[in-house]
Amino acid sequence: MNRYPIWKYFLILAVVAFGLIYAAPNLFKPDPAVQISGQSSAMALGEDALTKARKALDEAGIAHFGGEVGDKAILIRLESQDEQLPAKRAIQEALGHSDYVVALNLASTTPQWLSDIGASPMKLGLDLAGGVHFLMEVDTNTIVKNNMESYAQDVKTKLRAAKARYRSVDLIDDREIVARFRSDELRNLALSTMRKEYPQLQLRESGSGENLEIRATLSEQEIKDLEDYAVSQNLTTLRNRVNELGVAEPIVQRQGRNRIVVELPGVQDTAEAKRIIGKTANLEFRMEARPDELVTNKEYFEYRNEEKQQMYGGAWLERKIIIKGDSVTNARVGYDESGFPQVNITLDSRGGELMHRATWKNVGRRMGTLFIETRFTPQTRIDAEGNEVVEQVRTEDKKIISLATVQSALGKQFRTTGLDSPAEAQEMALLLRAGALAAPMYFVEERVIGPSLGADNIKVGVQSVQIGLLAVLICMLISYRVFGLAANLALAVNLILLVAVMSILGATLTLPGIAGIVLTVGMAVDANVLIFSRIREELRNGMPPQSAITAGFDNAYSTIVDANITTLIVAVILYSIGSGPVQGFAVTLSIGILTSMFSAIMGTRAIINLFYGGRRVQKLWI
Repeated sequence: MNRYPIWKYFLILAVVAFGLIYAAPNLFKPDPAVQISGQSSAMALGEDALTKARKALDEAGIAHFGGEVGDKAILIRLESQDEQLPAKRAIQEALGHSDYVVALNLASTTPQWLSDIGASPMKLGLDLAGGVHFLMEVDTNTIVKNNMESYAQDVKTKLRAAKARYRSVDLIDDREIVARFRSDELRNLALSTMRKEYPQLQLRESGSGENLEIRATLSEQEIKDLEDYAVSQNLTTLRNRVNELGVAEPIVQRQGRNRIVVELPGVQDTAEAKRIIGKTANLEFRMEARPDELVTNKEYFEYRNEEKQQMYGGAWLERKIIIKGDSVTNARVGYDESGFPQVNITLDSRGGELMHRATWKNVGRRMGTLFIETRFTPQTRIDAEGNEVVEQVRTEDKKIISLATVQSALGKQFRTTGLDSPAEAQEMALLLRAGALAAPMYFVEERVIGPSLGADNIKVGVQSVQIGLLAVLICMLISYRVFGLAANLALAVNLILLVAVMSILGATLTLPGIAGIVLTVGMAVDANVLIFSRIREELRNGMPPQSAITAGFDNAYSTIVDANITTLIVAVILYSIGSGPVQGFAVTLSIGILTSMFSAIMGTRAIINLFYGGRRVQKLWI
């Protein structure tokens, strides 16, 4: 009795071996590193950039090793995590701020043979292992300037419609509209028109003689509302972009009036995250200017593609914008008939109407697609007191990615081509799909953050878990002797399988997740307690030892399954309606329930069968 068929032992050994292999990467601590990538995903990096970076680190006296040139990034490992920020600054100064993104990273030390079979370490949450912290500041002045420019153009239209002839309407210092008139009659007419059309503007009269003025500014409340809108819109867009990156349990939240905190736990490609999060990219669609167009009504732009730039030099486009990227509701990567990458774009109803109206009148003409990137480059200047002050200098780069002939009137759906690579098309689609930023942003602070609960608290927490587990193991040995040893071995297998499954699924382990593991350990022991208590009961009723083992496992089986399934239902509900730490607890608990059922029922039974199966037994050490 109590003999397992050989295939069951092989199955259990295979599962245990599987667990050991895929849990093994968690034993290898990652190296602190600095990662270098291009501002554009299509930009290739070579040995020259690695050589410059190494030279900069050597000159700064920063110990490093293992420079690796990958498809999209260069990774340089450091001896100490404290050297990451100085290394980042040294490399950024050596390579320049315009073409390269330098970010902090943790480089995996998992052996190559484990990586080749898809084994990777478990992701740890911010409260356990920290992650990457970005503090970003929203350039709210830009959205105020853009709104005032829009008001200035609109004021001209409204005054012409009201026949209030003006000498000029200008925007002064990006914050004040000044309209000039020749007579009081014209100024009064304009004043009444502007008060009616623009109640949000504060108007005041100035000037004398034939130089009468109306000065219009936004109220402080209106400026605050615009700033709140910009920060809120950017907050939503950043969350969408972080979700597109697939980061587990990120933190994206507002800080103060115009700053946003982004924390990404367990991020591997921080340079890619930094480029996607911080990039202020947009599209503009404009018609190509006619040859006889006035210079004041057209602008000259270069091509983004270097080959096209060398061939054609650039093109003249109209200043009038058909639509911008904020009219885009969806963007997906595709390929044209020749196999070149393209982005399939879907517009909202208003954008589709404007696009249809513009292209319907211009069939046969060429329409240009401008790709716009806003960058902030830190520059150091000396103030009046002789101190160094770092300022973020804003530059806007507008280049043509496509200049195609309009074959027929376009609507809500169309495609844009002219992209250099599938990676660039994927990046553009992500940025458009996540939404346009209402105002540009720049990085104020970047660092690898430590555990948010504090290293001491985590150390004490881990120690308490270890002490608790040790107490359970000793208690099982004292209470159930040989059967307790079997339960402890099965419990160790359970923990290995739990870590392996979480590593494979990419689940993030947080402190609440550790609580889920402890609860799982208790439930796994509880299942064994049910089985062993039933065996004791059968022995007291006079049943032979082998029969008591069989009856104990068979009769306790339904009770164990019922108890675990009800707990699993609660865990699924917790995951579906919870968020953040609650989901982390639910995921760990769900996986732990499944692995504990396997280890308690099959694993413990296999070990007991090895001890007692197939031979005559007079007494059980239970």
